[in-house]
Formats: sequence, structure tokens, C-alpha cells
Amino acid sequence: MKIVGARIARLHIPLRTPFVTALRRVDAIDDRVLLLVTDAGLVGWGSAAATARITGETHGSLVAAWRGHLLPAILGADLEDGLEALSARVASAMVGNPSAKAAIEIALHDLEARRRALPLAALLGSAEAVPAPLASDLTISAGPTAAMVADAEAALARGFRALKLKVGTDPAEDLVRLRALHAAVAGRASLRIDVNQGWTADATVRTLATLEDEGRVFELVEQPVPADDLDGMAWIRARIATPLLADECVFSPADAKRVIDAGAADLINLKLMKAGGLRPAARIADLAREGGLGLMVGCMLESPIGVAAAAHFAAALGIDRVDLDPPALATHDPLRGNARFDGPAVTFHAAPGLGLDATDALDFLPDDPSTT
Repeated sequence: MKIVGARIARLHIPLRTPFVTALRRVDAIDDRVLLLVTDAGLVGWGSAAATARITGETHGSLVAAWRGHLLPAILGADLEDGLEALSARVASAMVGNPSAKAAIEIALHDLEARRRALPLAALLGSAEAVPAPLASDLTISAGPTAAMVADAEAALARGFRALKLKVGTDPAEDLVRLRALHAAVAGRASLRIDVNQGWTADATVRTLATLEDEGRVFELVEQPVPADDLDGMAWIRARIATPLLADECVFSPADAKRVIDAGAADLINLKLMKAGGLRPAARIADLAREGGLGLMVGCMLESPIGVAAAAHFAAALGIDRVDLDPPALATHDPLRGNARFDGPAVTFHAAPGLGLDATDALDFLPDDPSTT
């Protein structure tokens, strides 16, 4: 079965409320979707998020990478060549561009799972064709304290029992927010602090030490300092009791090895858009487990296509700590598939691959003759 063409589309889904972190503010999920077409009529689905402040990628760069470098590496290839070889072609076709690579790699795995009539999780090694449901957290965007507390209460009313608290704008103000959120929610939900690189090492230790001394327990604190400051991460880890989660400092297996060797984290946040796809993310997971680190499977603010792939990945690897909330943050989910999102619950079904089919929500870009 040969890959004979590709189509690219825009998928735009408004959010219920703006998504605000220490790095950005957005009002909608706005991804680029990639469909790989075979000579047997099967179509594989992938998507990529443009997160310039994290991966360096924009909507324009995603499309340019696909058309100029990544699709030429696999067009005409046969699925019989094997996913390892096809994924390697994608990985070596150009430097960087992890989200563009992830979309193609996801679509390749979707195709192979469809070809073998398996759900994606089963293709990735799940012992169960239909895995048990996962429970995602929900992100509480950075903002005024009262608004964050109100959003946390609303999340609890929707059934969420784990909340990711976005801070990182100002340590002193963040301390006030975290105290108020803990006072309002503690005992009813686990609380995860996500700083998005917004603090210094000193500020992180001061803030967490204060909260810990007050008896306020948080499940973890995520990437408090800039991604290149592994020394700062290790210094923080030695001085706080709250588990430290590495996010932006781990894109690749080599990054994971550096974090492990530096003693710079207790856990690693696996994101397909950072890693370049399912296979490199699995290699990071192997390294983390060998090094005794815990794992979370997260995502960017991305479409249900990419989030579904991440959910299948988490289920296949037996990772139950997940941050897969974009469908819950959106006003609606325009897609149907075998991973469904209902509040915190992520459930799976038996349809092959990602189980996606045609949708009028896709706004197709003009075809490029070189990819059709």
C-alpha cells in the first residue's frame, strides 16, 4: 500500500474562554491538519499546533516544512517498508520542526493501524484493544485571583478532579493566587502548578518553600525556570519537597538524558508536538523510566486529532497522569473518532486507527501539485 498524496487543511475551534499562560494568550484552537492518502483509498490523519514561543513553528512554517521537505521524504513510499523506516525518513528530512514531523508521524501510524484493523493504542502495544478510560486535568488560565478561583470551582462542577494552575507572571502575585486556590480547592482536586518558565530559581524555591511551610500540598510544579537552565532545575529540586516536572526542557531523547544526568526533574511531560511524534516520545519514556522518573502525557493547545493520538499513546504505555484538556477547553468538538472527550473522561472505542472520517470542519488549503 503506497502513499500517493496528501492534503492540508485548517481546523479552527473557538475556546470557551481565552487560554492564558506566562507565554501567550489565545482565543481558539487553530491547527493545520495533514491527511495522507494511499493508493488503496485509506486516509491517515495527523495535525500540528503552531506554538512559536515553544517549538518555533508557525502556521506558515508547518505548511512549508510539509510541502518542501517532509512529504517528499515519504510520498511514493510503501507502508510495507515499516513504520520505523518511514518515521526515520521524516526525522532526517530536516532539522527541527518537531510539530510538523509529529503530524506526519501520527498520520503514518494512523494509516498502519487502519491497514491492520487495529485501534492506534493496540498498534502501539496496548494489551487491550479498547483501553480503560483516562482522566484528564483541566487548565485554569492565568488571571486575577478571583477569576482563577471561580474557574476552578466551575471545573470541579464539570467533574474535574485535577487542575493545572497557570502562573508565572509575578512570583509575589502568584503566591497570593496559589494560596487562594489551595484554600478553595484543596481536598477536592489535586493541584498542579505550571509556571511556563516564568520564575527564577530563587523565586521558585522561595514560593514553594513558603507554600510547603504553610502545609499547602501541590501535586507538582512544572517548568518554573527557562528551558536551558538545567542547573537551576537541579538546584530547585534539591530544595523543595514538591515534585518537579520538566516540560519545555525536554524535546528529544538527548534532552531527556541531559535532564536525568543533571538530576533536574522528578517527572517528564511527554508531548508529541515537542518530541516529533510517537516513536521519539516512546524513546523518551523509556529513558525516563530507566532513570526512575515519573511521566505525564500532555499536549499543546491543539486539535482533538493530536490530543487523541496522545491519549492512545498514554493508554498504550500505561501512563495515567494526563493533561489532555483542549477538547474540554473548546466550545465544541467537531470530530468523531475512537477517542472521545467528555469532561475529564477520555474513552476509547474499537474503530481502527484514530477512527476519524470526513468532516465539514476542515478548511482545505489549495493543493500543491507536488503533494497530490
